[in-house]
Amino acid sequence: MQQDALYYPSASRRMATFGKRGMVATSQPLAAQVGISILQQGGNAIDAAIATAAALTVVEPTSNGIGSDAFAIVWVEGKLHGLNASGPAPQAATIEALRALGHDTMPNHGMLPVTVPGAPAAWAALSERFGKLPFAELLAPAIALADEGFPVSPVIHQMWKEAFNTYSAYDEASFKPWFDTFAPEGRAPEPGELWRSEGHAKSLKAIADSRAKAFYEGELAEAIDAFSREHGGLLRKEDLAAYQPEWVDPISVRYKGHDIWEIPPNGSGMIVLQALGMLEHLGEEGRDRVETLHRRIEATKLAYVDGFAHITDLDAMRPSIAQMLNDDYLKSRAELIGEQAVDPVHGNPIKGGTVYLATADNDGNMVSLIQSNFKGFGSGIVVPGTGISLQNRGWSFSLDPQHPNALAPGKRTYHTIIPGFITKDNQAVGPFGVMGGYMQPQGHVQVVTAMLEDQLNPQAALDMPRWKWTKGKTIEVEADFPNHLALALARRGHDIVKVADSISFGRGQIILRDPDTGVLQGGTEPRTDGAVLPW
Repeated sequence: MQQDALYYPSASRRMATFGKRGMVATSQPLAAQVGISILQQGGNAIDAAIATAAALTVVEPTSNGIGSDAFAIVWVEGKLHGLNASGPAPQAATIEALRALGHDTMPNHGMLPVTVPGAPAAWAALSERFGKLPFAELLAPAIALADEGFPVSPVIHQMWKEAFNTYSAYDEASFKPWFDTFAPEGRAPEPGELWRSEGHAKSLKAIADSRAKAFYEGELAEAIDAFSREHGGLLRKEDLAAYQPEWVDPISVRYKGHDIWEIPPNGSGMIVLQALGMLEHLGEEGRDRVETLHRRIEATKLAYVDGFAHITDLDAMRPSIAQMLNDDYLKSRAELIGEQAVDPVHGNPIKGGTVYLATADNDGNMVSLIQSNFKGFGSGIVVPGTGISLQNRGWSFSLDPQHPNALAPGKRTYHTIIPGFITKDNQAVGPFGVMGGYMQPQGHVQVVTAMLEDQLNPQAALDMPRWKWTKGKTIEVEADFPNHLALALARRGHDIVKVADSISFGRGQIILRDPDTGVLQGGTEPRTDGAVLPW
C-alpha cells in the first residue's frame, strides 16, 4: 500500500500512561523499549536512562549522537543529584584564532564550533556512581541496533531530510563522512527504511568495553584528533583526555507549593526558574485564559533576555545564581508585566538548548536526562568509520570579548539543553523535559504551569497547543492554537504568527509518581515519534 507516514488528516488522542514497577518515556519507541528491557533485567532507573540515551544516539541521530553533550538530574534515596556533562572549548579556541581565520561570528557548521563532547563521560559517571548492572550490558542494545539496523520513524525522517538539504550546501571534504554515514544512498532514509551503521556499533562497543576511556584517551580520541587536524579544527586529543563531567547541586524556585529544579549555569534552566518566580509573585488565581497566557508569555520573555545577557560558564558569570533568583529582583521584574506586550530588556540583578528521556523504577529512583548535538546532527562532521557525529555547541559563543559568553579556551558556553525535576515536601514528584533548542525553557514553563496551575495530567499538558517567543513582541503559535486566544493576544500587542509545522515547538516527556501509592503516570510528546512504556 502507498501511505504517507507524516500525513494525519484526523486528530488522534493519547491517554496518560500508568505503571507501577517502572517507566521510560522518550522520543523514539525503540529507545524506550531498550530502557524497559534494562529495568526488566534488574537494572535501576539510572541503568535504564544510560541504555536509553545510548540507544537514542542510534535511532535518533538527527538530534544527538556519541559526540553530544548531556545533563542529568537524578533522584536517589531521597536526594537530588545534578550532572553537568557539557564540554568546554578546546584550548586552541580563542577569539584571535577565529578572527585570524576570517570569522566575525562563530560558524555554525564544520570543525570550528566543535567543543569537547560530554555524553560518553556522562554515561560512565552515572553508571559508576548509581548503576547496578555492568556498564557494557547497558550499551549492548544500542550496539545491536546500530549493527543490525532499525526502521527509521516518521519525524526522524523529516529531520534527517532537512539535515541532508542543509549539509548539501557544503562542498568541503570534511562533510563527506556525514553523507557516507547518514546518506549512503545519496538521500535521507525514508520512513520505515532500514538504516544501520557498523562504525557506530564499533564505537559504542569501544566505549562500552573501556567505560568511555576509548573516547577520551584511546583509539576514538586519536581518530577525532587526526580528523580535526586534517580539516582545520581546533579540538585535540589533549582536550579530550583532560575532560571530566561535573557533579553539581540542582537549583530551584517554589511554584504553587512545589519545588521546580534545574541544572545551574552554564545551562539555561535559570530562565525557567526566573519565569516561574515572576509568575509566583503575580499569582495566577481568578483570571481569564487570555490574561493567564499573556502573563506567562511576558514572564518568559523577561527571563529569556536575562538569560541571554548573563548566562555562561558559571565561573565567568557576573551575577551570581542567588542574585538572578533573588526574590526582590524577581518581584521587580514581575512588576514590568502590564496589560500590553513589551519588547523585553534584560535587567541587572547585581547589587553592590536534543533528545530528552525520563525513567523511574520500583525503588523510587528517577532520572531526568537530556543530550544533544545542538542543531540537528550538529556540526555536520562525522569522524570517518566511527559513526561519531560531533556537536556544534561552540556556535553559541560570542566573538565579542566584552560579552559574558565570549569564547575562551576551556570555557563552557551557554547551553540550551536542560533536564527538569519536580519535588514537593522533599519528596520526588518526577522528571520532565522539553527538548528543542531555544524552545526548551519556554516548554518547561508551559508544561509546569499546565500541570500545577491548570491541573492537567502529564499527557494533556504535553498535548496543549504551544506558543514560542522568538524576538521583541513576536510570538509563534502552533496551527491548532485557538484562534480566539490568538486574536485576544494580538489585541494586547503581541505579534502572533501561526506556524504550520509543530516540530519547532519542542518535544517533551513527563513521569510523575503518586506519593501515596507509588503508581507512575507518564506522558509523551505528540509532536514526535514518542513513547512512554510502563512496567
